[in-house]
Amino acid sequence: MVRRTEKPVLDYDFPLWRPPSEGPNLIIQATLGCGFNHCSFCSMYKGKAYSERPLDAVSADIDAAARQWPGATRVFLADGDAYGLPTEALAAICDRLAAAFPGLQRVSAYATPFNLLKKSAEEIALLKARRLGLVYVGIETGWDPLLKRIAKGSAKQMEAGLARAAEGGLKISATVINGLGGRKYWREHVDATADLINRVPPAYLSTLQLTLEDSVAEGFHQRFGEPFERQGDDGVLDELHRLIARLEPPRPVIFRSNHASNALALAGTLPKDKGRLLAQVEAVQAGAAGVRPAWLRGL
Repeated sequence: MVRRTEKPVLDYDFPLWRPPSEGPNLIIQATLGCGFNHCSFCSMYKGKAYSERPLDAVSADIDAAARQWPGATRVFLADGDAYGLPTEALAAICDRLAAAFPGLQRVSAYATPFNLLKKSAEEIALLKARRLGLVYVGIETGWDPLLKRIAKGSAKQMEAGLARAAEGGLKISATVINGLGGRKYWREHVDATADLINRVPPAYLSTLQLTLEDSVAEGFHQRFGEPFERQGDDGVLDELHRLIARLEPPRPVIFRSNHASNALALAGTLPKDKGRLLAQVEAVQAGAAGVRPAWLRGL
């Protein structure tokens, strides 16, 4: 996730976050804050109450944006889990976007597995037909004990949500977090995550590296339930190598570790590029190449 810092098109309610790949695209705030907002590691919307913006206000923003940027082709619906809006509201927003932007190609949003499970496959397909065809989902881990410790539901819910999206034809860009299990549980974390991805592969898979803001660090450690030893870069590279080695998705998954939090940026398609990606990690582990300097990393 990246905090939006460039000159805004609209009078946004900050903080405003978007996925790295949505950087060039128009952002419309359909909701404020995050409707879930329990994840112990996440500080993005801890100081911002959740609300669903009135359709009239969203429509006014769309009209204002169209006057400034009539050629926009891709739109990201903020804030934290805008896909949780009722299907009728999302459909109305998509219809307004299509009317305002003649070249509209795609609408996307953040989502949680819980959002996905509240919609039928038919509702998901209806929204896809209105160009809402991609959502960003934080899987974080496929290991149940760790999901409980970070207050993020269960692996069963994760799998069911991804399956529901696939049933409706919705593309998923999923993220997992290296370092989330610390030094003690990293193998369990990686192995269960790879198994989950192999069962219900998303279209895109990205890794983040655990970064705890001061505002949530104490709560994260308390909920973890035992001393948490953070992984250093060497440990994170071990996790990355093990994850890639274990991923055998039945259909192609575009893989990235280029988020600014990562020690090592990788890009490829799995399973086709597995050998090359593993070789890149091994080169760094052997000292033939370096990691991203710490001062260049961030959320």
